[in-house]
Amino acid sequence: MRRARGVIRRGLVAAAVLASVLAAEGCSADSEPTGSPTTGSTDTMASPSWEFEHVFDFHGRLADLAALAEDDIWAVAIENNGDSSRPLLHFDGTRWQRGPLPETFGTTDSPLVLHEVGESALWLEWHSPGTDTDVNSWALWDGVRWSAVPNPPPGRVERLAAAGPEDIWVLLGNDTAQHWDGTRWTASRLPYAASDLAVAGPDDVWAVGGRSTGPGTEQGSGERYSQPASMHWDGTSWKPVRTPQARFAEPIPPEAGASLNRVIALDSGEVLAYGMNSFNHGEGGEEPADEFIQLRWDGSQWVAQQPAPGGCARRIPVAQDDTGLFLHGNWFLTGDGRCVKIKRHRLPLSTGARKGSNQSLWLAEVHRIPGTDEWLGAGHVQVNQSGDPFGAPVVVRLKRGR
Repeated sequence: MRRARGVIRRGLVAAAVLASVLAAEGCSADSEPTGSPTTGSTDTMASPSWEFEHVFDFHGRLADLAALAEDDIWAVAIENNGDSSRPLLHFDGTRWQRGPLPETFGTTDSPLVLHEVGESALWLEWHSPGTDTDVNSWALWDGVRWSAVPNPPPGRVERLAAAGPEDIWVLLGNDTAQHWDGTRWTASRLPYAASDLAVAGPDDVWAVGGRSTGPGTEQGSGERYSQPASMHWDGTSWKPVRTPQARFAEPIPPEAGASLNRVIALDSGEVLAYGMNSFNHGEGGEEPADEFIQLRWDGSQWVAQQPAPGGCARRIPVAQDDTGLFLHGNWFLTGDGRCVKIKRHRLPLSTGARKGSNQSLWLAEVHRIPGTDEWLGAGHVQVNQSGDPFGAPVVVRLKRGR
């Protein structure tokens, strides 16, 4: 939850990657439950629901969302119209419209990424086509207009984690971290290849990834078995942290390897990490199931997380409020351990969705509106129907169960 307070940046992107693997194993990441949850483990009483805030009049999806206020909400869209442009959308409290782009950005054939670096600070990132691969364009929204970020990150950013406008960390490639202290950027080399990072507090930053050397990486065949890796910044330097190994039993399947690809810092300071132990499927013979890695830092070491109940098992947090965690796939895990399904509605027939269509809600982002207890989600409703399937871009608002 280190974007605007309570939000895990890019949580749904990483969650979707892991979920695609888990779905193949029978653990669905869809918004609808598959099968029956464990008796008594999933709370279906007084469930919250996602209510349609806005259904857009084009086919496609929303890929990103930033909420600065009830009258200052931004989204990035992807249209399924054969056009490569990715429009920037803005809600001013009255209506949604295509928002003004920074003049230096030109067209938007390349992905736009929104970064909330504080509750009232928004950065927009864009990789300019035809330019050097290590150069991105950055703009700052001040509530009225876009302007250039005075001192943008010096390179192609893979991940960004911010505790505030003067405490920003970015991951460049997989081996370098840069820190902004409000005055300058400072680079530091990481001990291992990293795929994600999170800010837990002042001088308390975590990065996770994998390593191909050291204990657990040797195999008799001469091949390497990559292992999960984690690193910690203590205000002085990045230090490697002992991380539990993962390994399939013999015979080891082909091209096996394990890594962490998601680290989350909760508002309480608790740190969670997620990853996979997998291999190259389809090589023949009996195959073991991929192993989902769930770790928790207990203050001195990484330990296995306690499995969540029912439909919340093997799902990654994407946001946090005062009562619990929003999980990928429209689930909520309460602070006292109850698993709650967040319900949703069907699209109105006026959208072209027929009565017999199969519909599922896929959210790319979940955000709290700063200064409120209101939550918004952005993504699309996938409509599967004979002859005319489509995705309907939507913004939804959480309605609490009563």
